[in-house]
Amino acid sequence: MDAFKKAGQNHLFANFDALSLDEQKHLQKQLLAIDDPQKLVSTVEQAIQYSKGAGEKSFAQLPHESTSSTIEQTKEHLDRWFDIGLEALARNEIQAEKILKVQQLAKEKYPESEPKVQWYIMTSGPTREATEKHFEKMEHFGLQSDQITFFNQGTLPCFSLDGSKILMNSRSSICESPDGNGGLYKAIIKARLLDDFHAKKIKHIHMYCVDNSLVKVADPLFLGFAIERDFSLATKAVRKRDAAESVGLIVLEEQSQRPCVIEYSEISKDLTEKPDPKDSSKLYLRAANIVNHYYSVGLLEEMLDEWTSSQEHLPFHIAKKKIPSIDLKTGEFVKPEEPNGVKLEQFIFDVFPSVNLDKFGCLEVERAEEFSPLKNNTSAANDNALTCKKHFLELGTKWVRENGGIVPEGAFVEVSGLTSYHGEHLEFVKGKEFKDGDQI
Repeated sequence: MDAFKKAGQNHLFANFDALSLDEQKHLQKQLLAIDDPQKLVSTVEQAIQYSKGAGEKSFAQLPHESTSSTIEQTKEHLDRWFDIGLEALARNEIQAEKILKVQQLAKEKYPESEPKVQWYIMTSGPTREATEKHFEKMEHFGLQSDQITFFNQGTLPCFSLDGSKILMNSRSSICESPDGNGGLYKAIIKARLLDDFHAKKIKHIHMYCVDNSLVKVADPLFLGFAIERDFSLATKAVRKRDAAESVGLIVLEEQSQRPCVIEYSEISKDLTEKPDPKDSSKLYLRAANIVNHYYSVGLLEEMLDEWTSSQEHLPFHIAKKKIPSIDLKTGEFVKPEEPNGVKLEQFIFDVFPSVNLDKFGCLEVERAEEFSPLKNNTSAANDNALTCKKHFLELGTKWVRENGGIVPEGAFVEVSGLTSYHGEHLEFVKGKEFKDGDQI
């Protein structure tokens, strides 16, 4: 309690003596998760001030040595990277099927090996139990239970608009929100996953967002790209559709000569619309971030503690929100009509500048083959369940046609992840006719 009182958070204990023993324990458990209250409050206040106006920086493309493109690369290079990735390997059902298939491909390429991909799934505290029960009910989607490890994402307190006070949603509970995808690094430490990586002799990590319906889980080509070039950290990108598309971009910060991700709002209109001097049909800054990364375990060993202990690497990003909470003046619970507080997030890619440029890679991939996120309900025009399904079916249908299958215009064929990982092993469809809704 003393640490919070020194941090100006006396209001958290205004009703403590009137709480039941269980309520007191709940509040204490929440507060014990906050390591240094005074430092946290100070950091949040600074982050709020910083968010009001950051200094200008200049940005450029990543150098040629750090990048490649599956769209423009030779088949020889792509096949070599894929094989290297298979050697290194020696949305639940869809993603599990892809893991099973990539294990099969690795076994075919290296018959003496026993490839076993480990799947680490970060859940929120409230959804952990339900997620595990679902996996058990579905018999782990064909995977062995010891291949799957669940671990929890962390939370951060919600604050008043000026950052000086932690908000409460009841007399016995503070307001919290998920700490963002940047919370992955602290979650790895808390779950002692590095020990697990060592025990299972894991050297390479492929991290992706679960909402991407086209994600290539444990992608051998991406792993091979990073391993062959000896990158410690690499990322996938899709080509920006046009200058107006509002997406984060993977770029080079010119002053520091370090890689970073910038938001659409951080670059000038002229730079946003600038064509590539080498090919005017492309934008100069076009590498759209899809939060799909490779890490060497060696990098995580070296940097996790530093990343998670410094705002330099994982700063708080501030979002003003309407947060149902106890009014700090009246003590009454309110549902505000205007923003009354801030939620904090950390972004996974904010650690990029800590990596030397020669150890960082960016692989451009085809959007239609690798990126279709589920972010909205079906009332939205894009990135909803219907568009995800459409893109998934379009890709499978494309593979069937490329292998000589006959599919009528407007019809779609579903290709299971157990049948093909990236369009391979579909020679048997040649000359066969398919109708809308067929499954392979």
